[in-house]
Amino acid sequence: MQDTSKQYDDVIMQCRSLFINKMKDYGSAWRILRLPSLTDQIFIKAQRIRGLQQNNERKVDEGEVSEFIGIINYCTMALIQLDKGVVEQPDLTLEAATQLYDEKISVTKQLMMDKNHDYGEAWRDMRVSSLTDLILQKLLRVKQIEDNAGKTLVSEGIDANYQDMINYSVFALIHLSE
Repeated sequence: MQDTSKQYDDVIMQCRSLFINKMKDYGSAWRILRLPSLTDQIFIKAQRIRGLQQNNERKVDEGEVSEFIGIINYCTMALIQLDKGVVEQPDLTLEAATQLYDEKISVTKQLMMDKNHDYGEAWRDMRVSSLTDLILQKLLRVKQIEDNAGKTLVSEGIDANYQDMINYSVFALIHLSE
């Protein structure tokens, strides 16, 4: 599990670096996005990954790695939006956004470590395509919960689904780097 923790941190550092650079370019313009808009952005990225995995021909020169990074960053933004709410104008400094990013990732990593302990790192025997399918399944669940005005009867909430998508994406990126 120590390898997993370090590999997780390495992946997140790459994602965090891109998040920070995009914040420098665009500010916190993403703060105006409602949750369904973020969910749809994640869905587009997951669908593109699935398409890349199924199709031999690529017409855009970006692979799965950049899309999984995008999923991680958009899910983290969604977790922030869940807590802070949507705004009409960008309102976060680079420092504040980065601190919130780090907080959400810290909680999500701890969830991964706890599940990893209980499941015995079963993800290591999974295929990247299976992780992609699980992300798409989580997205369909989130869309249904959003359509139900955020209410569930017996299921975990939207936040847990975003966290799982982050963790599945990290696992996929670890697989792709090995």
